[in-house]
Amino acid sequence: MDEKFLNVLENIRQKDDKRFADAAYVFVSEAVGETVRKLGRSQKRRSERHITGAELSEGLADFALDRFGPMTYLVLKNWGISKTRDIGDIVYSLIDEHVLSKSDNDSVEDFNEVYSFRERFLTPWDVN
Repeated sequence: MDEKFLNVLENIRQKDDKRFADAAYVFVSEAVGETVRKLGRSQKRRSERHITGAELSEGLADFALDRFGPMTYLVLKNWGISKTRDIGDIVYSLIDEHVLSKSDNDSVEDFNEVYSFRERFLTPWDVN
């Protein structure tokens, strides 16, 4: 993690937001880049790379499942992420720190109940 991102995390902590582990911010930031890439927007101009809250939530799920497999639910929960709104809260903290940007039509509510973490991350591994 570079010095600039460490400063971003420190700024977030100073605002008394300790809900999420530092790793959660790093992972969400990586998920943004991976989602943009998977949607074929990484070579486009910055204004054309925009992704919605639902697209990021879905992209993060795929990215997390690829990286953590059956441990995804536990890893995210350990970092304090237990619902898609948590992803939005992290994104908006990163927006406040000018790490990410948003359009005028974006809202943190775009991340509300995109999917159930239990269904998305536990059901695929249920062998009962």
